[in-house]
Amino acid sequence: MIIEFRCERDYARRWMHRQTLSIDGRDVAVQIAWTSTAEPRPAGLDALFELERIVLRKGKPGGADRLKDIPEQIQARNGTADVIVDFTGAARDLNSPARLYLRPLFNGAAGESAALAAILAGDLPVIEIVNEIDGAVLDRGQPSAEIAAGLSGGLETVMARTLTMLAAILSERPRLVPQLARPAQAGSGKQPAAYVMRGLAVSIAKEIYRLCCYAPHWHVGWRFNDDAGVWQTGDLTGPGWNVLADPGNHFYADPFPITWQGRTFVFFEDLDHRVGKGIISAIEFGETGPIGEVVPVLEESWHLSYPFLIENDGELWMIPESSLHGDVALYKCVRFPDKWERHATLLSGLELADATITRHNGLNYLFGAWRDGTGGYSDALAIYYAEHLLGPWVPHASNPVLIDRASTRPAGNFVTMDGKLWRPVQDCADGYGAALGLAEIVELSPTTFKQVVRHSLRPGPAWPGRKLHTLNRCGRLEVIDGSRVQPKTSAFASQLTSPILSSRTSPSTAC
Repeated sequence: MIIEFRCERDYARRWMHRQTLSIDGRDVAVQIAWTSTAEPRPAGLDALFELERIVLRKGKPGGADRLKDIPEQIQARNGTADVIVDFTGAARDLNSPARLYLRPLFNGAAGESAALAAILAGDLPVIEIVNEIDGAVLDRGQPSAEIAAGLSGGLETVMARTLTMLAAILSERPRLVPQLARPAQAGSGKQPAAYVMRGLAVSIAKEIYRLCCYAPHWHVGWRFNDDAGVWQTGDLTGPGWNVLADPGNHFYADPFPITWQGRTFVFFEDLDHRVGKGIISAIEFGETGPIGEVVPVLEESWHLSYPFLIENDGELWMIPESSLHGDVALYKCVRFPDKWERHATLLSGLELADATITRHNGLNYLFGAWRDGTGGYSDALAIYYAEHLLGPWVPHASNPVLIDRASTRPAGNFVTMDGKLWRPVQDCADGYGAALGLAEIVELSPTTFKQVVRHSLRPGPAWPGRKLHTLNRCGRLEVIDGSRVQPKTSAFASQLTSPILSSRTSPSTAC
């Protein structure tokens, strides 16, 4: 297969500097056909991108950087392309004999200028890949913006996820094309200079904030509920939420409760701000709330979070997130709650965050937020399935099955209600971990997947703050998490004064 990228010579960028595209682990040759520029970019754009590179990226190169010299090896080679991917806004080449003529669209328009216009309007665009030969939309997705620093970072993120979608299409695996609403755009948005300057000002403000406060500072919320909970009501109303006290220089997140051997514990990510690496800790709950001290239960030389727990064959197992280590590992509980041993590697050689398992129609299904080395961390959903917990785990026929920052990343245990399977999802449309969605899984098999988000949960009067990204329940005990301002100067004071039992949240202490 010969793939040809059609790109504008006057705006050749680093992301175009390639000879191959990775498709199902194979490097497939790519040739670049340069075209003349059909639509000019805003004046001074390159200078603004360079300013962002120096200030926001500390001088590191990025995918949106201009290529000063076009290397000879990526000039168009002889031979008719089987697939043309046209990144320009020009009309389709009607003389091309290619079997596929693919056009990325950004909020319905073609070309880099369309992507920039969407970003300047205040949001990353919905990406569609269209086969212009028959007009079919072959894939659709919306990227998340964890790495999108500035205008150039936004463009790099959009193009990185565009390449993810192209690779999935060209793998010839079946695609599941979701319906996604395009972001509303008011006029043409900010001018590039104003956008970049505002972004630099925000970046400087964040640096000053980090000098004064630990950021982000997550905290765990809990309550006992004898009535309908969040899953039944679709909101956070009911008994008031309490906050699990932390020492100030640590944050707690990703709570998973479980009752085992007659005792109930909540396991969670425990991150020491001074070290910047998470471990897994736990605290016991009695009839009225937390009892005893927080106990470290699992630590590795790499970052751990999201301690998903599962019972299988009479044993208790944990799959903590270790995506930075490049695997999905299974740990066995050899002494509850504080001794765990690595037992098996379920998946390796991939970035998969927040692995969460459910059993459905006789198979185990493992969901996780997948990343192919570029782009955001919360916008691509991969599913694997196996007959047994220890595997072998087989990838879903359409991986990644969904690219959508608002409904991809797992946010807690699956729930079955009235015979229907549900899962909580992170809604990262307004930033990482900003809100929760409650999604009903309408179809799930090794070849199909469809979910519908029925409810959206955001911080508010019932749970003051800025974040909400985990939801779990064990019997009467419901747990969530969020974030607040944590000044560094008060961290050690709070360690000395905070009681073991949690206190009520209040708008004055949570943000």
